[in-house]
Amino acid sequence: MSQTSTLKGQCIAEFLGTGLLIFFGVGCVAALKVAGASFGQWEISVIWGLGVAMAIYLTAGVSGAHLNPAVTIALWLFACFDKRKVIPFIVSQVAGAFCAAALVYGLYYNLFFDFEQTHHIVRGSVESVDLAGTFSTYPNPHINFVQAFAVEMVITAILMGLILALTDDGNGVPRGPLAPLLIGLLIAVIGASMGPLTGFAMNPARDFGPKVFAWLAGWGNVAFTGGRDIPYFLVPLFGPIVGAIVGAFAYRKLIGRHLPCDICVVEEKEITTPSEQKASL
Repeated sequence: MSQTSTLKGQCIAEFLGTGLLIFFGVGCVAALKVAGASFGQWEISVIWGLGVAMAIYLTAGVSGAHLNPAVTIALWLFACFDKRKVIPFIVSQVAGAFCAAALVYGLYYNLFFDFEQTHHIVRGSVESVDLAGTFSTYPNPHINFVQAFAVEMVITAILMGLILALTDDGNGVPRGPLAPLLIGLLIAVIGASMGPLTGFAMNPARDFGPKVFAWLAGWGNVAFTGGRDIPYFLVPLFGPIVGAIVGAFAYRKLIGRHLPCDICVVEEKEITTPSEQKASL
């Protein structure tokens, strides 16, 4: 992250980066659902992963490319991210996801309308949940609320732990400019293996922003509930946050503490006042 970029610039970067990954990801799902494209789970996962990689390349130098409220919160708790930036970053990420979902819908508008007419789908009914899944995630009908929460928590913990590993130059060979592609590949692998269970949200902004758009676009409450008694939106909203905290904690305590360089310790040593420096002389 640039030390000279302003908070405004960083928030714009988070808005654009999150929007870019949603544009590619939701766009490929829209192509599958309403345009007759033929994608398998692996292809969808790769497109999402490459979308994330491109978004990281776009924004890393300005904001650090969080692009995910769960990542922002975990970095605040375990990697010395400035707590004053947490809320602005999260708002920017959710707004970017919302706007990108709206853009994809606008570009595919006629196809959504024709699909609903052809298949006699009433928008806002339980039968329309599958189409609402173009924008956000819903669980496999064979798993319950608790299982879905566990899936999102576990896969986000793995994602967060490996993000820290891949971006930690003190952990093995520095990945440098390859890190975004490796993170994208990681997301693709997670999506291919666990995506059929919950849609691999792993990102509250990626799910909540588009859900708000779907609600406004006519899907109503079913966009949040997924047709279930318990509002399903709570799972991809809080599951990834818990998972990212667990993943960051595990990496710092099980791996990071055994490396020669501890990021927070180094930063704390660098941020000392003149009086503290004089006192140490």
